[in-house]
Amino acid sequence: MPIYIDISPAVHAKAGLSRYADNLAQALMQEVPGRFAFFFNRSGDSNIPQWLDGHCSRSVHAGYKPWRMFVWMGQLLHLGFDRLVPDCELFHATEHLLLPLRRSPTVLTVHDLIFHLFPQHHKPLNRWYLNACVPLYCRRANAVICVSEHTKSDLVHAWRVDPAKVHVVYEAPDAVFQPTQPAQVAEVRRRYGLPERYLLTVGTIEPRKNLTRLVEALELLRLSGEDVRLVVVGSKGWLYQDFYDKLANSERRSAVLLTGFVPNADLPAIYAGAIATVLPSLYEGFGLPVLESMACGTPVVTSRAASLPEIGGEAALYFDPQDVREMAAALEQVWRNPELRHTMSHQGLTQAARFSWSRAAQETLRVYESIGVGIT
Repeated sequence: MPIYIDISPAVHAKAGLSRYADNLAQALMQEVPGRFAFFFNRSGDSNIPQWLDGHCSRSVHAGYKPWRMFVWMGQLLHLGFDRLVPDCELFHATEHLLLPLRRSPTVLTVHDLIFHLFPQHHKPLNRWYLNACVPLYCRRANAVICVSEHTKSDLVHAWRVDPAKVHVVYEAPDAVFQPTQPAQVAEVRRRYGLPERYLLTVGTIEPRKNLTRLVEALELLRLSGEDVRLVVVGSKGWLYQDFYDKLANSERRSAVLLTGFVPNADLPAIYAGAIATVLPSLYEGFGLPVLESMACGTPVVTSRAASLPEIGGEAALYFDPQDVREMAAALEQVWRNPELRHTMSHQGLTQAARFSWSRAAQETLRVYESIGVGIT
């Protein structure tokens, strides 16, 4: 009987959730070949991973929103969707959507509680749905995986979830993120029109990413005489208009380059070409760009909010995400000091090496075993 992994986020390339589902599924297959099957919703634009060829998989074809409501109603009515995953020994939901099953235990991964802790940063309908569903899914799951200790603490305190059923399994940077040869950095810089020296931020453009304050910090840096440029890598998320309005009204608009979405193949060189990566977020359940940047040998300057100090350890430089002057001072310190950057680069490589998808897969397998599912 197979263990089913829901890889819907990977099929729909949903930012960080996509990388989690994709990398974890592949790492689990490497740990225990032949033990896994895969489930996904084909709604909308789908991009079936090539590695899925030859592996057992099941899918549904439903719109994203109707499917979410269908799953929720199934949970509320205690229906069984077991026929969708026949002979399932365990079902692992890798995003906030837990299939209702009667005959199989389930595991749910919770990435963050932004919708609960920062409701103003979510669309009303999405906020309402997640606050109604996620507590229910956490109760129904036999085990819950959180991607950081901070997320686990948020979850336990928000809904009084039994801590004994909540396990922390860290994410990791993809293997493509590593130091890059100068020739490749130069080629990618030319292709994207990047400046010779720049600060970099990576992530979906949405309010919690705190990009409006980052633009204000950039303005302060340039007023001090520093020719600092900022490269913003990421697609539009939601409620992003304040950022674009801030940018349009800034006298330093020409110092900000928006690349939009960048494929994984090009991201390592963009990281490697940066003076530093800055993650000014108000909240992150994990903060994968911190480790991606460190794995490429690029210093990280980030906010001390939520899980970020947990992930960056002593290798990053931190600031208060709501204090623009402190943010600017931290960025200026790294921008001006090549010796500091050299030290941070080496510390970052060591920190990033502590995280791996092989380790994540092994720890996930132990979660399965904790609820009585045999692996071998």
